[in-house]
Amino acid sequence: MSIKNNTPKITLVGAGPGDKDLITLKGVKAIEQADCILYDALVNPEILEYAKKDTPLIYVGKRFNNHRLPQDEINQLLVTKALEFGNVVRLKGGDPFVFGRGSEEIDYIESYNIPTEIVPGISSSLAVPAMQGIPLTKRNVNESFWVITGTTSNGNISKDIKLGAQSSATLVILMGLRNFTLIMEEIKTYRNELTPFAIIQNGSLPNETIVIESIKNYKNTIDTIDYSSPGIIIIGDVVAEHTSFLDEEIQRVLNSSF
Repeated sequence: MSIKNNTPKITLVGAGPGDKDLITLKGVKAIEQADCILYDALVNPEILEYAKKDTPLIYVGKRFNNHRLPQDEINQLLVTKALEFGNVVRLKGGDPFVFGRGSEEIDYIESYNIPTEIVPGISSSLAVPAMQGIPLTKRNVNESFWVITGTTSNGNISKDIKLGAQSSATLVILMGLRNFTLIMEEIKTYRNELTPFAIIQNGSLPNETIVIESIKNYKNTIDTIDYSSPGIIIIGDVVAEHTSFLDEEIQRVLNSSF
């Protein structure tokens, strides 16, 4: 492989949770300077409009049961394109180092002695609850929050969910909708059944949806899940801070009175 243009370099850029305005200024600058961009499925296409005209835009997205390229091939493609074009941006949804396999890509790239740079992104685990008015921590309510994957590499739920359920922490579960029932049954074993939770899908986008329920009634929400859309699960007393929670609780009381 030969170098056609600039000295090769690869920058991992976090694109944020979805809203095109939630990418960082440094991320925008990296995109504007890129000679080639490889981007994921969760990247808002409008963000690609920051790229220079005629910059090659290569989709390497991975969604459930629909992987455009295996991770090994993505790693190889990054090196190939860096040697071909020079300045390559690897654009990933959220933050590259929060369940984004960013460290794996960096390790592979640097094994070829290609310089790398990291531009952090706003993780959906932080931004999406905040945009719905749900604080991950609140004084006198909880003292920490856990961000946990809902689906491990073998398809099972993480063992950390059991540990988190035994704490008072807010639990933010990413990539967990397909294991939703398993997750909630595990949580129900350790948490008060009246603890609220929220499911937020397409967070920060115009088609964002939110469903709020208590652990006791989690089965009522199963039919509302759109498995083709990304989503997060937030579990903990802080969910009661959402503006609609009190209204829904009043409605439940009224309905139970008849």
